[in-house]
Amino acid sequence: MSTPDPQQLKVWLAAVARKDAVAFRALYDATSSKLFGFALRILIKRESAEEVLQESFVSIWNNAGSYQASLAAPMTWMTTIVRNKAFDLLRRVDHTVEIDADTFDRDVMDALESTDPTPLQSLQLSADARALAVCFARLEGLHRQAIAMAFYHDMSHSEVAQHMTLPIGTVKTWIRRGLERLRLCLSKAESA
Repeated sequence: MSTPDPQQLKVWLAAVARKDAVAFRALYDATSSKLFGFALRILIKRESAEEVLQESFVSIWNNAGSYQASLAAPMTWMTTIVRNKAFDLLRRVDHTVEIDADTFDRDVMDALESTDPTPLQSLQLSADARALAVCFARLEGLHRQAIAMAFYHDMSHSEVAQHMTLPIGTVKTWIRRGLERLRLCLSKAESA
């Protein structure tokens, strides 16, 4: 199985956001086998993986407009949707899952057995994270993009500059100023 071209996936996702059924079909054809394999690895049962894949593509259709290329690669974004749907299915009280400890992924078992909030739940519950999201949204778009590339994608300043086709000094200035604005915004939020 070859990895779909991320640039092409971004184009299809943008078209799906405009409710382009042809682009949606192309996106499905290019990614469904990988996403199905991922769901099957978590759920073991073929029927459950098929159900999760279907629910995931409905979610992709409905939420393609919220996809942000600066925050995640297309396959990462879609895989996260599949993972969340798979875990939702496993957590449903009325759904019985037979688990074969020999074939079931240990990380998945640990996540299911844990009573700790998931990372996503912790993020959603965190007042600090909400404050950061509000402050981050107030930054200028290109500054936000540069910071996201540097911190979410672990890119060096020179990689960010190359990706954005900008001088490295500009990128360093944007990141420095953006981080300073975030710090000021967060300190105001704390004192409020």
